[in-house]
Amino acid sequence: MKYRPLADTGVFVSELCLGTMTFGGRGQIWQTIGGLDQKAVDDIVHRSIDAGINFIDTANVYSTGESETLLGKALAGKREGLVLATKVRGRMGPGANQVGLSRLHVMEALDASLTRLGTDYVDLYQIHRFDTLTNIEDTLRAMDDLVRAGKVRYIGCSNLAAWQLMKALGVSRAQNLERFRCTQSYYSLAGRELEREMIPLLKDQGLGLLVWSPLAGGFLSGKFTRTGGPGDDVKARRATFDFPPVDKEKGFRILDVAAPIAAAHGVSVAQVALAWILANDAVTSVIIGARKMTQLDDNLKAIDLTLSAEELAALNDVSKLTVEYPTWMDSLGSDRRPGERRY
Repeated sequence: MKYRPLADTGVFVSELCLGTMTFGGRGQIWQTIGGLDQKAVDDIVHRSIDAGINFIDTANVYSTGESETLLGKALAGKREGLVLATKVRGRMGPGANQVGLSRLHVMEALDASLTRLGTDYVDLYQIHRFDTLTNIEDTLRAMDDLVRAGKVRYIGCSNLAAWQLMKALGVSRAQNLERFRCTQSYYSLAGRELEREMIPLLKDQGLGLLVWSPLAGGFLSGKFTRTGGPGDDVKARRATFDFPPVDKEKGFRILDVAAPIAAAHGVSVAQVALAWILANDAVTSVIIGARKMTQLDDNLKAIDLTLSAEELAALNDVSKLTVEYPTWMDSLGSDRRPGERRY
């Protein structure tokens, strides 16, 4: 396993992070995504730790807390040396205040998460999405208090727009509050929108990037084909829960390029998709999840795959974004000075 610094915290995390969306099955969506019981969770967690993964990510909303509970039991006696992350924002009950990023909910949700995880602190506490009904200063002040209380080491965010993240960083700076050190965002060969504004922002502000769904919900696993039969588990999942959205025709063109690269290296298409992300120096860690041990073992091998410049160029070309304003204005370059960066 290889390790990369989490922004400027001085903390190093494994290039692959174990995601836990497949743990538990409380609710139809979570049953479709995972449905793993304690035995299966124990096997996956312990195999990941044995492989050198020191970074595990969960969220209170996954199976409405069941994922955290299962993970906490799997980590019994193994907590030391791990960087443990969870999230807050989603609905955790029927009450009017059992959702969102109010000070009330953030603090109550963390205490509940700590109980389920069987620990007295989390290393990274992340807001799961933006909350338009809550003043971001209130949220940041609550999280700052949690850091000062020793219940949280660092804070982060997930699924924010670039302007929302920059606003939060500005508030933290102006109010001398703990600031987000990283974002957890969707990024894959089939979904490169993050490159428009977020990745330039992260590089400029020195923040880390944790990538979720690097295989685009299984689309880039190599199991999803134009002629895939009804028994294909990835197609079955997408028939019930088509997430994240993928331009499937473009996705198939990407797979047409990735497949021969995988064959040339004697690896899976999934490993090629993961290696492409790991080749980006803006990426801190890639979150992998699994329902089966064979999936986990295959994904773990991605750290050993190095793609050539030609292979990266081919993947970049087939998956590239359409050029939008103001990017096409910057590409003119008529007034660019020597040494000026181009994002």
